Amino acid sequence: MQEISRRELCVGLPALAGLFGSLTLAHAQAKPPEALPDISRAFAFDQLPVHTSANGGASRPVLAGRLPTGEIIEVHETTLPPGAMPHPPHKHRHSELMMIREGSVEFEMDEQRSVVGPGGVLYAASNTMHGLKNVGTTPANYFVIAIGIES
Repeated sequence: MQEISRRELCVGLPALAGLFGSLTLAHAQAKPPEALPDISRAFAFDQLPVHTSANGGASRPVLAGRLPTGEIIEVHETTLPPGAMPHPPHKHRHSELMMIREGSVEFEMDEQRSVVGPGGVLYAASNTMHGLKNVGTTPANYFVIAIGIES
């Protein structure tokens, strides 16, 4: 293992202080979630913007922000090709509901697996390891409702 000289340490410390200072400043300047209007509305599927993914799937954001009642929410619709996963299993602080509209998906939660089809609802509790995979032969389409997303 190579030792760091006092000179190298004196040169490197200000750089580290600057890095941590900028990270703290960026965190402090993070904007709170945008307040959503207190107006009801419809979201037509064919008018939602489409974001394609590397696995051949697509995601359509519906809305994201703070509801007039205070909850932070993010809603999107995903289309997942057969055999694909949107991402590896993961966990986060917010909770998620996934409502399956078409296809057949395998839901992994804390190393347990369940297969659900159209009409099935999945719940990923806060800080629970979870993942999703299309185990069917046709594209799977589902809605995600994330509640309590941090800003």
